[in-house]
Amino acid sequence: MIVARTVEDVRAELAHRRDGRIGLVPTMGSLHAGHLTLLDAARRDCDTVVMSLFVNPAQFGDAVDLNGYPRDEARDLELARDADVDVAFIPSTAELYPPGYQTWVDVTELGAILEGEHRQGHFRGVATVCLKLFTIVRPDIAYFGQKDAQQVEVLRRMIADLHLELGLAVLPTVRDADGLALSSRNARLSDAERARALALPRALATHDPDTARTILEDAGLAVDYVVVAPFEPPVLAAAVRVGETRLIDNAPLEEEES
Repeated sequence: MIVARTVEDVRAELAHRRDGRIGLVPTMGSLHAGHLTLLDAARRDCDTVVMSLFVNPAQFGDAVDLNGYPRDEARDLELARDADVDVAFIPSTAELYPPGYQTWVDVTELGAILEGEHRQGHFRGVATVCLKLFTIVRPDIAYFGQKDAQQVEVLRRMIADLHLELGLAVLPTVRDADGLALSSRNARLSDAERARALALPRALATHDPDTARTILEDAGLAVDYVVVAPFEPPVLAAAVRVGETRLIDNAPLEEEES
């Protein structure tokens, strides 16, 4: 596995691989089974698998949240090697946002609802860094998880609006045995908080926002929102706070149409 830390290096490494299909799995590190599922899919589909590892400061509105985000590059690289990743792109913040940087991508409507209301500027940061990764790596397919349904929808809109030659592969949410969606933030939960957080997947399984809200509030969770979002497919989406930890999750509703 090649580890590239500059735009120049990753482009040079990929220059001789353009005859085959290139898959990109963007990550912020702290890899878990959900990420590995994306890497496995990319490995099956593509001749070259690129994994990016970059904790993007532009999508964090809270410096405490950014500084507290878990980081373990050595572990992530070990897992990437085990997953047969060909190229790990690990840029510094200065590499992607050099002095004088001032260009941003804003998906105005989809980026302003739900998470956009509670995390001002979040999707501007997501769209910008993903567009940068797409133009640097020039993948044929980029891989994301259904857990971040709004992120997927924002990126799908950006790809269509900017006429990017890029496929978007969206894989089902990976969950622990107790039903909680895998997330790097889960490590912040105490045992008692995790037990309360299990109300989130249980609530979403009802596929009804009013019932779901009752379940969440009865469990003592602070609800930011629980709504049916008109994505592709439609989802029942929720964001809750358990102590100091904020969790998001969703349940696709397409099966109800059959």
